[in-house]
Amino acid sequence: MNIRELFEEKNLVFSFEIFPPKVSSSVETIYNTLEELKDLTPDYISVTYGAGGSLTENRTCELSSLVKSKYGIESLAHLTCINSTKEEIDFLLRDLKNAGIENILALRGDMTSHKLSKGEFNYASELVNHIKRRGDFNIVGACYPEGHIDCKDLDRDILNLKLKEEAGASHFISQLFFDNNYFYDFLEKKEKYNIKSPIQAGIMPVINKKQVERITSLCGTNIPKKFLKIMDRYEHNKEALRDAGIAYATEQMVDLISSGVDGIHLYTMNNPYVAKRINGSISSIINSVNNGNAI
Repeated sequence: MNIRELFEEKNLVFSFEIFPPKVSSSVETIYNTLEELKDLTPDYISVTYGAGGSLTENRTCELSSLVKSKYGIESLAHLTCINSTKEEIDFLLRDLKNAGIENILALRGDMTSHKLSKGEFNYASELVNHIKRRGDFNIVGACYPEGHIDCKDLDRDILNLKLKEEAGASHFISQLFFDNNYFYDFLEKKEKYNIKSPIQAGIMPVINKKQVERITSLCGTNIPKKFLKIMDRYEHNKEALRDAGIAYATEQMVDLISSGVDGIHLYTMNNPYVAKRINGSISSIINSVNNGNAI
């Protein structure tokens, strides 16, 4: 199924993200996670790009195919390009096509000091263009409500978003954020550039302090004072911090849904307990919105 169709059928699209197991582990290690997530009936599940050092070690295609064939849920395979040649990307596209994957999230990927770009792709928009010419895929893009960590000029970043849309991206998933006002401001700005594609809000329930510190160092996401207080108060109480993180993410989602967001993409971190808790709190709200009722 082309995920683009979901936004034509539903008022609110609700999806999950998972990541592949380590290369040294069997893909079966994620079966229990998927067994629990499938019962929550997400509209689709995205699978991150689990590069393991070589093309043959990448598990994204295998897991994306599993989500679709075994569990009957549409999948979205992540694909990054910064450290790949066009030949390598074509190899992966053939694998995805042969596995029955119809939807790809096209990403630049993170630059690393020890592994420089091979120079054939420098931007995600170039990957979108390349995929569009190589196969009949639905292409999804990423967006950054607080600006990409390598491009803190938000207007310039939104121009890059426009380039992705013009290249063929059908909808966008946002980087995680902890302050909804950044997302609302971003939506206002993108209207000025006549960007029409649906945008899903990316939400990650933070359940430990180290997780927050790692995330903010990687993507530059701001943490509101409200959440900093939560971390300070419950830092040494694992269960309390977990429950507070779930509650905070749920509150974010309810506010976003009330404001008419196109969709929510939940970064599950392969934690079905967290996903189940959140789903239990908002499923009736999502159903109400998709049935055309006000909340």
